[in-house]
Amino acid sequence: MKGAVFLDRDGTLIFDKDYLHDPALVELIPRVVEGLQKLSEAGYLLFLLTNQSGVGRGYFRLEDAVACNQKMMELLGDEIVFQEICIAPEAPGESSLYRKPSPLFIEEMLVQYNLLAQECFMVGDRQSDIESGLRAGVRSILLECGKEIPDSTSVYASEKKVARSRDLFDAVEEVILKSNSIS
Repeated sequence: MKGAVFLDRDGTLIFDKDYLHDPALVELIPRVVEGLQKLSEAGYLLFLLTNQSGVGRGYFRLEDAVACNQKMMELLGDEIVFQEICIAPEAPGESSLYRKPSPLFIEEMLVQYNLLAQECFMVGDRQSDIESGLRAGVRSILLECGKEIPDSTSVYASEKKVARSRDLFDAVEEVILKSNSIS
């Protein structure tokens, strides 16, 4: 086993649609299946960590977020397996253990699966994703999936020497390249 990749959901694996709660609207970003297959074939464990503040705001139920995850998994196919999935349903400002940028889920998985932080990555499209990874001591990759990255996120990424990729498939190339350089 090489390590693990912790992945955000919206804007990383599926198109980001504000407060997505209808599984019929779940749509994979191009090349996601190929990227995840490549990670799996290279021996990486996959983990999903998603903030779903629509639950905490009362826009939809936790069951709706779970149903969207299930639809995403159907679209990904049987070959893609996430070891663990963490949904953080709290709204910003609410007391939370797992809402990104909290590193707790990543830290717990590092221990539970006996993973070395330096062999793991957090991949996401938001500053909170990157902060979560950096706080847990794993390398982070900021995706620029065709949407504008706020200046604060770009500055944060450059200051922390976070890798940047166009999409998940390109991030996979970065993961494999960096892993080979520490082997």
